[in-house]
Amino acid sequence: MADPMDKSADNHTNKFALASAILASMITIIFGYDTGVMSGAMLFMKEELKINDTQVQVLAGILNLCALVGSLVAGRTSDNIGRRWTIAIAAFLFMVGSVLMGYGPNFVVLLIGRCAAGIGVGFALMVAPVYSAEIAGAKTRGFLSSLPELGIGIGIFLGYIINYFFGKLPLKIGWRLMLGIAAVPSLALLFAIFKMPESPRWLALKGRLGHAKKVLLKISNSQEEAEVRLKDIKMAVGIDENCEDDVVKLPKKGKGEGVWKELLIHPTPTVRRILIAAIGIHFFEHATGIEAVMLYSPRIFRKAGITQREKLLLATIGVGGTKVFFLTIATFILDRVGRRRLLLLSTGGMICALAVLGISLTIADHSKEKLEWALIVSLVATYAFVACFNSGLGPVTWVYSSEIWPLKLRAQGAGVGVAVNRLMNAAVSMSFISIYTAITIGGTFFLFCGISAVAWTFFFICCPETKEKSLEEIEMLFSKHKNRSENTETDPAQNA
Repeated sequence: MADPMDKSADNHTNKFALASAILASMITIIFGYDTGVMSGAMLFMKEELKINDTQVQVLAGILNLCALVGSLVAGRTSDNIGRRWTIAIAAFLFMVGSVLMGYGPNFVVLLIGRCAAGIGVGFALMVAPVYSAEIAGAKTRGFLSSLPELGIGIGIFLGYIINYFFGKLPLKIGWRLMLGIAAVPSLALLFAIFKMPESPRWLALKGRLGHAKKVLLKISNSQEEAEVRLKDIKMAVGIDENCEDDVVKLPKKGKGEGVWKELLIHPTPTVRRILIAAIGIHFFEHATGIEAVMLYSPRIFRKAGITQREKLLLATIGVGGTKVFFLTIATFILDRVGRRRLLLLSTGGMICALAVLGISLTIADHSKEKLEWALIVSLVATYAFVACFNSGLGPVTWVYSSEIWPLKLRAQGAGVGVAVNRLMNAAVSMSFISIYTAITIGGTFFLFCGISAVAWTFFFICCPETKEKSLEEIEMLFSKHKNRSENTETDPAQNA
């Protein structure tokens, strides 16, 4: 059965919905900036504060451990106070963390600031994709939901550029400005929050149907489309689709215990399949090694043969530019090509790039002289890996995991996914130096290559296509016992 919205509205992106998604993505730009700028700042703070490699790994990874906590708290928070104000909390935490890191007189203060920013990361990564998915129509959801991931890429790229230029400043000033300047956009976002609408699906969950309808009229391309979307939302919430009341009193569900019970303790077969897909895609996003490249690219390029700090930072800017370029392409083709196809194609490319990178780094590492060709191959393979990751697995992870959950489980389910994501990010960022010291730099990327092969198999088996399905339809995909490679039509009337 065709999507009913095809008859009621064209497929162009609603400008108000686009502006709202861009504002929500501002928080991920700030997070991306923090990630990118830290890769260069660590070189300078290590020199000034005389911190060792273990402390460097702790600084790199503690953000993600704190983000794990933040993402789990954010699920409850976004259900209680709304998606919009949860974004505001994330911005405030980023601002506090940036000020502390910019002050940074010693390792302890840096760590505290990094922890504050980390909790903000957890809030941001949980709520931004969910908010974008919930304000988007089925035809443009891939585009709008991938904007937060594009925001991360833009932020990382900006961080690399700031590294290069601020790295020319005096040692005690340069890296502190790198880290502290992120407080400015965080403060700006706190004011911009007042211009954003609340998620209509969250409003419906609170029984505020009149307010939800007003928002839907702004973020839909026609009144007919808004009415179709409101009808689907009512069905998902459990409200009579013919109800015209502005406010509906819904039964209280306790303080979230019922959601956690249905999500983790006694899930239905459908919810279990969704949980496996969501956890799996978040696990493999970082287990395949992208954080090692984004955070430690100067060290990787040094192993390949680049020794001058300025050239290291320039090569790192190339990584950031590659990320943004391919993320932008993916953002515009997600709704045309489909999530599943991009996952499989990009992961296949990652396997090849990681194998080549492992070979070239192994040869360069064991050579007694600098090999120009090994350096070039290592650079090309690194950029190819970043390109493949960001053309599929990177953006699809956030789009897919924000759209597959039933409405009443979406915030908490997304929080679980982000917690797994941050745990794996922390595991890679806090162990990369130790691993490559133990099994060589080339051996580490062979390890990531093997994990990528396992990831490809998982996506093929467990991730059905969700392209052009409404959020209220997608649950049906996971309730079917059939070949996941088929993308079949379902009747939205069956999906209450």
